[in-house]
Amino acid sequence: MEKLQKMTSEKSLVIFSKNSCCMSHTIKTLFLDLGVNPTIYELDEINRGKEIEQALAQLGCSPTVPVVFIGGQLVGGANQVMSLHLNRSLIPMLKRVGALWL
Repeated sequence: MEKLQKMTSEKSLVIFSKNSCCMSHTIKTLFLDLGVNPTIYELDEINRGKEIEQALAQLGCSPTVPVVFIGGQLVGGANQVMSLHLNRSLIPMLKRVGALWL
């Protein structure tokens, strides 16, 4: 859990993902299309990926990917991110934490 906190607090936008997950691809594409440069951790490629996935599950993330943290705060998965985007809350949130400049 401590490792997870360190990983999410050091960057303004962090995405936990898996290459095999289509929703992870969708969320990564959304942020890249918005002009944001997220820090992406591919849990199926990094050391201790399973351990991090278990820590995400303990936080209540289900499914465990994709999971997005903005400004060190858990936003949630694809449904939560898309809801924020559709109600026009996502971009102001990204601007507040310095992840998006324009």
